[in-house]
Amino acid sequence: MSKTLTRSMGLVAAVVAASFGQAAVAADLAPLSEPAPEAAAADPLGPWQIRLRALGVITNDSGHVKGIPGSDLSYSDTVVPELDISYYFTDNIAAELILGTTYASVDADGSIEGLGKVGKTWLLPPTLTLQYHFTDFGAFKPYVGAGVNYTLFYNQSGKGKFSDLDVKNEFGAALQVGFDYMLDEHWGVNFDVKKLFLEPEWKVDFDGTSLSGKAKLDPWLIGTGITYRF
Repeated sequence: MSKTLTRSMGLVAAVVAASFGQAAVAADLAPLSEPAPEAAAADPLGPWQIRLRALGVITNDSGHVKGIPGSDLSYSDTVVPELDISYYFTDNIAAELILGTTYASVDADGSIEGLGKVGKTWLLPPTLTLQYHFTDFGAFKPYVGAGVNYTLFYNQSGKGKFSDLDVKNEFGAALQVGFDYMLDEHWGVNFDVKKLFLEPEWKVDFDGTSLSGKAKLDPWLIGTGITYRF
C-alpha cells in the first residue's frame, strides 16, 4: 500500500472519529425534552345541590284553649311541592335551606269539639339545617341534620262564629334524616324526613269573646323527589 493511500485512509478515520465525538458532545448538551402533559383531571363537582320534592306535612293534633278544661285542637294534613337548596362546605358537611308553603285548617276538638271549625291559615316554614353526609356507601348517600325553623302564618281567617284568627309566628328546632341515591354524577333521587318542634300561641274571637291558647303543631315533613348536584 502506498504512503499516499495510507495517509488518506488515516485522514478519513480521523474525520469520522471527530464527527462521532461532536455528535456525542451535542447529545450531552441537548436539554431534556419536557414530559408530555397529563390529561387534565375532570372538574370536581361544585358545592351546590338542589332538590325538588313532594312534601307531606303531617301535624300533631294537639293544643288547647286557655281556661277551658279538656279543650283540644286538630289540624289538616297537606301535600305540597317543596324546593331545597344545599351548599357543601366539604364532602361531608353541608347546609340546607328548604322553601315551601302550605295551609292548615284548625278544628275545635276535645271538650269543645261541638264548636266546629275554628279557621284556616297559610304558613311559610323556612328551615335551615346543618348536615353530615356519609360518603362510604357508593351511590347511596345518607345524611343526618339539625337546625332551626321559623314559621310565618299569613292569610288567616275564622270560620262560623270564629273571627280574627291570629296564630303567632314562631321559632322552632328541627331534626332531619334522609338519603340521596345518585343515578350518575349529577342526578339522583331523594327521601327526607324532618321533625319540627313548633308550638305557637294563638288567639281568636268567638261570638264576641276573646279566646287564646297554644297550637301544638309539631309537624313531620316527609318528602321525596329528585336531586341535582352541580
